[in-house]
Amino acid sequence: MREFASTASSVSSVSGEPRLNRRQAAKVRTRQKVLDAARDLFAERGYEPATIRDIAKGAGMSTGAVFANFQDKAELFEAVLTEDMAGLAETMKTGAGEGSTRDRLVNALSAGYHGSIEQLPLFQAIVARSWFQPVAAETRQRAATRALTDVIAGILRDGIGKGELKQDADVALLTELTWDAYLSNYRHAAYDGWTVDQLAEHVGRKVDLLLAGARAK
Repeated sequence: MREFASTASSVSSVSGEPRLNRRQAAKVRTRQKVLDAARDLFAERGYEPATIRDIAKGAGMSTGAVFANFQDKAELFEAVLTEDMAGLAETMKTGAGEGSTRDRLVNALSAGYHGSIEQLPLFQAIVARSWFQPVAAETRQRAATRALTDVIAGILRDGIGKGELKQDADVALLTELTWDAYLSNYRHAAYDGWTVDQLAEHVGRKVDLLLAGARAK
C-alpha cells in the first residue's frame, strides 16, 4: 500500500500552503521513513510481532528517533492506518466505475482487495486490534476507515438517486453490513488461500443478498 501513502501525501501538498524550512522538511522525511518501515513490517508480520526496534532498524535509525516522532507503537500503527486508508479509499472510488449500484459496489470492493491483499497481515491486525483496544483508539480507527465506508455509502445514495434502490433504504445499515461483508472475506484469504477473484465473486454474492431487500420495485 506504499502507493496509497504517496497518493494521500500528494493530496495534502496543495498550492498555497507555507513552504517548509530545511529543518522542518528533514523532520517530515524522517517521519515518513519511519512510517514506510513500519508499514512494511506490519504488512509482513502483523501488529504484535512488529517491534519498535525492528521498525527503527528498517528505517535505518535509532529507536530514539522513532520515539521522537511517535509516542508508541500504537500511535505509529494508527498513523500507518490513516495514511493507507485514505489511499485505499481513492482506489475503491476510482475502481467503482460506472454501471448499476450492484456492479459499482462489487467493483469498488474488488478494487479494495486488489490494492490490499499483498498486505494481508496488516488487515488482520486492523480487525484483531479492534476487539482489544481502548475506546479512544477504536474511535480513531473508525475515523481512519470512514473514508472507505463513505465510498460505499456514496454508491448506495447514488443508487437511491437513480431509482434503483428504495427511497427509504437504510443507507447507514447497508453501509455497515457491506463493510462487514468486505472485511470478513479477508479470513478466506488468510486461512483458505482464496485469490482476489474468489474474494470478488464471494463478496458479489453477499452484495446481492444485501441489496435484495432494498431494490426499488
